[in-house]
Amino acid sequence: MIVGVPTEIKADERRVSMTPTGAAAFRSHGHRVLVQRGAGVATGFSDRDYRRAGASVVASAAEVWRRAEMILKVKEPQPAEYRFLRPGLILFTYLHLAADRRLAHEMLARRVTGLGYETVELEDASLPLLAPMSEVAGRIAIQVGAWCLEARNGGRGVLLSGAPGVRPAKVAVVGGGIAGLNACRVAAGVGAEVAIMDINPIRLRYLNDILGARVMTVMSNRATLLEELRSADLVIGSVLVPGARAPRLITAAMVSRMKPGAVLVDLSIDQGGISETSRPTTHAKPIYVRNGVVHYCVTNMPAMVPHTSTYALTNATTHYALEIADHGVLEAGARNKAIRSGLNTYDGHVAHPAVAGALRAKPHSPWE
Repeated sequence: MIVGVPTEIKADERRVSMTPTGAAAFRSHGHRVLVQRGAGVATGFSDRDYRRAGASVVASAAEVWRRAEMILKVKEPQPAEYRFLRPGLILFTYLHLAADRRLAHEMLARRVTGLGYETVELEDASLPLLAPMSEVAGRIAIQVGAWCLEARNGGRGVLLSGAPGVRPAKVAVVGGGIAGLNACRVAAGVGAEVAIMDINPIRLRYLNDILGARVMTVMSNRATLLEELRSADLVIGSVLVPGARAPRLITAAMVSRMKPGAVLVDLSIDQGGISETSRPTTHAKPIYVRNGVVHYCVTNMPAMVPHTSTYALTNATTHYALEIADHGVLEAGARNKAIRSGLNTYDGHVAHPAVAGALRAKPHSPWE
């Protein structure tokens, strides 16, 4: 199979979908790899690195998209890339179609075979291709949250760790998944007072066991959520429903009852956001203030640390991408249930049930 790696064009996106080591792995399986010139530069990989790994470096994105049978990306296709979508093309990337009806329509109309990293799911319901970026995003969330709390950014002027004789900041994490867990670890590590909320008592018990007395676990409901929001200096939203739009658990009225200058970092923004007041932002203009609260809603936070993020992502994705390249989507999906769950669109139909529900479409699986 010919596998293509175009340069990411989303604003401030510096990651690349394949390392030179990954390219060497595809070559060892007999596949060809086309890498757009300069695709890895922002991550620290030169064109020479890819050539040494056996990849071919081509001049333009158009050539990569035209010649490749499977495109590996990091972020969803941008509007300028829609013209490259075509019937039968395999696209393996983060898609988040439930929150992007326009992209979903384009992929369906152009009959693209689309697999979303975020919906590849194992038997234990874990998400192996979302996990590494959730880990990175959760840790970054505390870093950017501390920055947002600075007075110059509209924040309360609170130091997360506090100081001798001064109480630390209070951090509330909504959602006890991988991103939430990692946010807790960093926040507790710098000395903040931390609470994490979830609706699953089994998950809360697990979090309590591994985080111990450093973090308070709270069963989430409307009353406890409002209580935590009102007392928090920094709120991290990290709720996820695989393939579906994120539930908007935080209303505008709740935000208005938060402390003036408090901060909301919405890690769920890729899937539409956890708050009614959330809207996507960019690294160039990451924050805005609404209802007196500083909002940080950047949709590709791990791009802040592209070297770390690229290695973490491709360590996870390469195995699945190789299986698809070796066997094709249908056979790979028949052999591997995780790949089957990753299929979002196929031949003009929505294949994933949660994505179909969000798009109000009837799911249709090619394996049924």
